[in-house]
Amino acid sequence: LEISSLSENDILVLRLDLTDRSSHEAATNSVLKHFGKIDVLVNNGGRSQRSLFVDTSLEVYSAIMELNYLGTISLTKYVLNHMIQRKKGKVVTVSSVMGIMGAPLATGYCASKHALQGFFNSLRTELTDYPEISVIQICPGPVQSQIIQNVFTENLAKSLENSGDQSHKMPTDRCARLTLVSVANDVKEAWISDHPYLAVCYLWQYAPTWAWWLMNRMGKRRIQNFKSGIDADASYSR
Repeated sequence: LEISSLSENDILVLRLDLTDRSSHEAATNSVLKHFGKIDVLVNNGGRSQRSLFVDTSLEVYSAIMELNYLGTISLTKYVLNHMIQRKKGKVVTVSSVMGIMGAPLATGYCASKHALQGFFNSLRTELTDYPEISVIQICPGPVQSQIIQNVFTENLAKSLENSGDQSHKMPTDRCARLTLVSVANDVKEAWISDHPYLAVCYLWQYAPTWAWWLMNRMGKRRIQNFKSGIDADASYSR
């Protein structure tokens, strides 16, 4: 049994709404007032999606980008200002394997994660004068969590009817441990996934023509499962 050496002063919990961008500066200042510095920012807020583009309201796409993309870079902006002053820090963003590949039923989610990949890859090139500021992207595959229960669907008022079985997904503690290993070692981009997702990532990276062919075949089954009320991710795991 490990006994934590943390005291109450070592812990500060703040409520934060990524879509309320006007609150992000004050939240950053509250953390700095309490601790005096910010060593690591982990951007881990966001929502996924399960719906076909032809059925989905454009309001859903606006909401996904507002939360996953703009909310993340807004909070990053205020924290990064502090890190630049200190010339030290780590900006860690939980992206997704969907930031590397494309997949049906997640067009908006994939778009938001591709946006984060492009943004942080570009931001890293703007920080070459600050070698002790690390920009790290974590790209998990399917992980056991409540993200499926809270996905966007074809309209903002509708929730997903069936979240499916999650036993085939990576355990949360393993994903968290591999994330910490990646952050500790300043890995610029870490793909944290089991097969076949990991293998598909390599295809998208190094053999995209084969990836497009494979995703068309796998995607058809994914859509069929979704329409039948089966977890869409199951089509890639069995």
